[in-house]
Amino acid sequence: MTLSSWALALESSALGEWMRASALAYPIANVLHLLGLVSLVGPIVLLDLRLLGWRRDFELPAVSRALTKCAVGGLIILAVTGFAMFSADAGPLLSSGVMRAKLCVIALGVLNAVVFRALWSSQLDKWDQRPPLLGRLQSLASILLWLTAGTLGRWIAYF
Repeated sequence: MTLSSWALALESSALGEWMRASALAYPIANVLHLLGLVSLVGPIVLLDLRLLGWRRDFELPAVSRALTKCAVGGLIILAVTGFAMFSADAGPLLSSGVMRAKLCVIALGVLNAVVFRALWSSQLDKWDQRPPLLGRLQSLASILLWLTAGTLGRWIAYF
């Protein structure tokens, strides 16, 4: 099955038809998607700013544990609601360059987070004494990637 045929099958599936036919399904999914975006980007930006040196009076390991849980919850909400909204118009969305760019940026954001955790999570208690340059660059990249993903998501309707 090609990606195009999968998108068309998704669009004609019960989920895709329900998302288009229901007066409330798509708007509710859209509001929940926005809630997921806020729940992901807010905590991630706060954590990344802390990793970059802001508010050192908060212990980094505890901040990381708390904010990462919020961000993961937001990412799950985004994935579920994004898939539901995508199903309503999968064929045209698949051909959208903005949509494809958004998906690539999301993949890079998730990859950056996974690599960050693998490299640095065991060293967060020493981070303030000797923050690694690569880790700080990853924090900065994280902020830029997630803000870009959110921006591209809003642009899909206009481009």
